[in-house]
Amino acid sequence: MKIKFKSNLVSSYAFIFLSVGVLTLSTTSCNLAPTYETPKVTTPSAYKSEQSEGTDQLWAKAEPKDTVDKGQWWKMYKDTGLNALEDQVKESNLTLIAADAKFRSSRALALQARASLFPVASLAGAVTRQGASKTYSSGGSYSSGSPYEQYSLPVDASYTLDLWGRVRNTVSASVYNAQASAADLQTAKLSIQAELANDYFGLKAVDEQRTIFDDTVSSYHQILTLTQTLVKAGIDSEEDLAIAQTQYDSVTAQAADLGIARTNYENAIAVLIGKSPSEFSLPRGSFDIQIPSLPAGLPSRLLERRADISAAERRVAAANAQLGVARSAYFPNLTLSANLGLQTSTAAKWFQTTSKLWSLGSELGGTVFDIGGLQGINDQAKAQYDEAVANYRLSVLTAFQSVEDNLNAIQVLSNETRLQQTTVLSAKHTLDLSLTRFKAGIDSSLHVSTAENTLLTARQAALQIKLRHIQASIALVVGLGGGWSVSDIPTRSDIVSSKPSL
Repeated sequence: MKIKFKSNLVSSYAFIFLSVGVLTLSTTSCNLAPTYETPKVTTPSAYKSEQSEGTDQLWAKAEPKDTVDKGQWWKMYKDTGLNALEDQVKESNLTLIAADAKFRSSRALALQARASLFPVASLAGAVTRQGASKTYSSGGSYSSGSPYEQYSLPVDASYTLDLWGRVRNTVSASVYNAQASAADLQTAKLSIQAELANDYFGLKAVDEQRTIFDDTVSSYHQILTLTQTLVKAGIDSEEDLAIAQTQYDSVTAQAADLGIARTNYENAIAVLIGKSPSEFSLPRGSFDIQIPSLPAGLPSRLLERRADISAAERRVAAANAQLGVARSAYFPNLTLSANLGLQTSTAAKWFQTTSKLWSLGSELGGTVFDIGGLQGINDQAKAQYDEAVANYRLSVLTAFQSVEDNLNAIQVLSNETRLQQTTVLSAKHTLDLSLTRFKAGIDSSLHVSTAENTLLTARQAALQIKLRHIQASIALVVGLGGGWSVSDIPTRSDIVSSKPSL
């Protein structure tokens, strides 16, 4: 059975929805949030650590449009083992999985806030059976008190007009926070990639150190054997033999102790790629790593390349939108409501025109007396905005510091590597001379042990300088933001409509 509504009912609904449309269009420009501008920061024209003449500095200036692809920056080190591990981070690292879940939660909050821009309608059908009082009825007359049924099917709709931009600013703040969360995810990803690279190269350095100790242990064993022979021949004393034995035992113990550091590195790598340490191991390898040349670019590009800076800037935008939300609390809210449905005491009359019911209404309300409450809300919003601005500027300064520190470290370590290599060669030459004199019976084993220990110390120092050099280059990549760009932040439409690709 079709229901035919009277023309005045249709006209009333047409009027209310037309009014909603007119009022909404007429108030969309009323936004109490300040016009947002990215906070001003001072960016130097160049980095302080300029390349000096005669240095072998492993970084270079680059124009803003440099074409170096650092999206998979670890491939610059040309290590297949590292490449394979880094590929597992995105899918298996639990910290990144948690960060991705946090982003999706922020995106859901933005979707939830956006729902307030639209009317809310609810449908609630009901069937009740009740009995009236036998002594009194609503009309003042007596009734039989017989039970009766009541059937209802109302549709309730309400819509609060966004007269002062409260809802729109809430949506904007949620979107900005979701964008900041997306940038946080990229920051976490880069940090974990760098941590993995540092642990991997640290493990390789331990393997190289083990090679150095193996060479030293072999050399000390040769000295010990020769000393024993010379003692038997009456050339060397028991004291010389004791010194040689002590040196051999000491170096052997130090070599064994390296197993602790290697296991710790191996376990840390396992956790970073989402595996149990007991199920993961890496074969021993060499430390033949070539440190790549890293273009530093211009300082102003850090504002685009660093995800943490972009996250801080998006939080400033969110705080700015919250200023508009706080200011809107001073003004009243206008809510329109409508009800349309069917109600009858007989199921057979459910769809008859006479069973219809409807109502239209509006409500205008707001705070008329408040002792400091609304002012406190606005003062808090302003303080939170100032805090976000300060955090943004601190992020920029910290980024500049990181790049400057690591550019300087790379320059110094590059020179130090060359000087230390000269030291290693000199120590090796001294050891060769001592061994020759020792085998000829001219010199004692003490001098050979001293020369051997000097060479060991020099080789260890050279290894640590190289490791620090690699770590500084990794830190520089992190300082420059890796391969991320501000254009990778999901747009507003990405957040409120479909899932963005991160």
